[in-house]
Amino acid sequence: MESVMKTTKYNKTNIATSSKTVENKPVYSFIKRTFDIVCSLIALIVLSPVFLILAILVKTTSEGPVFFAHKRVGKNGKEIKIYKFRSMVTNAEELIKQFTPEQKAEYEKNFKLENDPRITKVGKFMRKTSLDELPQLLNILKGDISIVGPRPIMEVETEIYGNYRDMLLSVKPGLTGFWAANGRSDTTYTRRRAMEIYYVKNRSLWLDIKIIFKTFVSVFKGEGAV
Repeated sequence: MESVMKTTKYNKTNIATSSKTVENKPVYSFIKRTFDIVCSLIALIVLSPVFLILAILVKTTSEGPVFFAHKRVGKNGKEIKIYKFRSMVTNAEELIKQFTPEQKAEYEKNFKLENDPRITKVGKFMRKTSLDELPQLLNILKGDISIVGPRPIMEVETEIYGNYRDMLLSVKPGLTGFWAANGRSDTTYTRRRAMEIYYVKNRSLWLDIKIIFKTFVSVFKGEGAV
């Protein structure tokens, strides 16, 4: 299992085609959507106590709302709002202006910081354990995203994909994915792009199952947490 997930097939030379579309897989899509609905419903019910505890922690340790909705680009370029437990201070956007030159360079390159001063103490814990992403189960139930797929990105990030933009947006984003399960913040954005495109071109039920398994292992070990 481990050797399969560490494959080098997703390197840049392997996505060197300029095709903007991918094969339609109606049976796979139907099974996947059914799996998404069933699993998200069960997870929301089972994890409701966790939702309550996290909501209390977020609300009582910092000012601001419990949840945060961020605009992302969904399938076919549709704008969607991704839900998360708020992990940053409410004036996070203003604090960007106070970044050091080194922080600005890192943020402009990767769209995130390794040591982000805007993240709250509770937010740091939730991000390390990926608990801040639990509200995305609602996005899955709504059909905005799937359990497995390329991680949802901002509009400005789609420009990085160049000729592969349409290919990336031809499938639903995911709560987890090939990149998310294999390093996340421990990889460069160039490598991330190659891994996301690799998934789009090779997606299957078996690959999805392996990604879900690897995600649980990575979260449990705290590997590559954002």
